[in-house]
Amino acid sequence: MSSLHVSPLSRLSETVAAVRARHLVTLINVGTLVERPAGIDANRHLFLGMSDISTPLEGHVLAGQDHIERLIAFLRDWDREAPMVIHCWAGISRSTAAAYIAACALNPDRDEEEAADALRIAAPSATPNARLVALADTALGRRGRMIRAIGRIGRGTDAFEGTPFAMPLDRRASYRTRQR
Repeated sequence: MSSLHVSPLSRLSETVAAVRARHLVTLINVGTLVERPAGIDANRHLFLGMSDISTPLEGHVLAGQDHIERLIAFLRDWDREAPMVIHCWAGISRSTAAAYIAACALNPDRDEEEAADALRIAAPSATPNARLVALADTALGRRGRMIRAIGRIGRGTDAFEGTPFAMPLDRRASYRTRQR
């Protein structure tokens, strides 16, 4: 099984190159120009235009069910033969929510609390976008467990932008991360 990585926009190209990613998810404001890094074909790049907000705000795009459906479909279509990178502007909110969603969507039996703990260990600054988590919780039939798990880990440490990290996609991987 291949790996999932998270990056801020400022380190996108270097992260894609370093992990040799072939799939990319961009969660960023509508109209933000993102140059697709070398090695990522257009059909392996999902661009989801949305603002980093959890409630409606005039002039901004609030994430909706269509965004989550497209994200989950893209994740499930990923053959995992090569790594995937997920990024947003800072690598702290939208992208960490999407990484958590991936961990739950790709492993339907995975415990939401354990996945949230794995996220916190991998990314101390992660503050997953609550709206994205709530929409995914509904779409994946998790009955509020994803929302509660992310609420429990709380806000991450203050940071201008996150440090690129690998999100463990299964419990064994997150256990190995803790043992290091």
